Amino acid sequence: QVTLTESGGALVQSGESLRLSCEVSGLALSFYAVGWVRQAPGKERERVSCISVGDGSTYSAESVKGRFTVTRDNAKNMVYLEMNNLKPEDTAVYYCAVRSWLCRENWDYEGQGTQVTVSS
Repeated sequence: QVTLTESGGALVQSGESLRLSCEVSGLALSFYAVGWVRQAPGKERERVSCISVGDGSTYSAESVKGRFTVTRDNAKNMVYLEMNNLKPEDTAVYYCAVRSWLCRENWDYEGQGTQVTVSS
């Protein structure tokens, strides 16, 4: 059984930083692209960041470029999202996700999400 468990969500002020963590079990993370998606109330889901395996190519949404960084630790089966200079529009539920090999719009597995709230 594959499970993804996010942690680290919090209420922070605009301009602050936050790091989300995701513990993955039930699969060998080294064979999967890893990333994060988010959904704010009343808005569509947004793919935030992703790292592929193989060529190591990355994806970042324009809204977070230069502020958010996704990293992975295959030995620990962990995925992280470092978020800097947070803005109120970053408020959302953040989901950790994985899919085979390459970053694409769809995912094979997702977690239950962690809430990030940014106050102005």
